[in-house]
Amino acid sequence: MLIAQRRVRGGGDSGAGSILAISLVAAILSTLFLLIPFCSVLVARAVVTGAADAAALAAADVAIGIEPGIPCEMASWVAEANGAELRECLADGVIVTVRVSTAIFGFPVSSTATAGPAAAGR
Repeated sequence: MLIAQRRVRGGGDSGAGSILAISLVAAILSTLFLLIPFCSVLVARAVVTGAADAAALAAADVAIGIEPGIPCEMASWVAEANGAELRECLADGVIVTVRVSTAIFGFPVSSTATAGPAAAGR
């Protein structure tokens, strides 16, 4: 049985699909590598916001008298336990405002939270 072979004459576009596929994969990988740090900063922002909220609530518990201790020391301890560093703490009676931060890929990420009894803020 003879198999007929067909020859392409001229330049043709042999291999053009491979080049296109490689270029497409390279573009997708480049985009992903650029998005990973951005997404990591967004995740760190959520973590720092949670740390600030927890630190402010813990410090407010101390300021109110629910827990023993010093409000800003408690805020520092809770912030560090949540992977952040306490940058500022202001205890105004039973209302406590904290600012915590961390760094991810060299980008500083910070958040501020205030806590106290509901009646104290009115």
